Amino acid sequence: MHHEPRDIGWIEVICGSMFSGKTVELIRRLRLATIARQKVQAFNSKLDTRYGKNHIISHDKAKIPSKPAKTAMEILELVEDDTQVVGIDEVQFFGPEIVEVCERLA
Repeated sequence: MHHEPRDIGWIEVICGSMFSGKTVELIRRLRLATIARQKVQAFNSKLDTRYGKNHIISHDKAKIPSKPAKTAMEILELVEDDTQVVGIDEVQFFGPEIVEVCERLA
């Protein structure tokens, strides 16, 4: 799949210190998008094996299904055409190319 930059989306960043609720907030926002009947896909890094590989899981055990990706560019291959909202947990595992990927998806 080839995603070209479009001028219709936006990027939201959830940042904070460890144990500040970043993943809980990501899960909350993705659930709200699902309730709003938007097509949602979530991704996590294959390098992050702390809780499980097919879910984004918070420290308080809230979870949402996700697809593991080895690289940022792999996310572009995994995003389906009709997806409206993309969530990516622990982006630091993807390296600097995650910026381009997010810009292309937005």
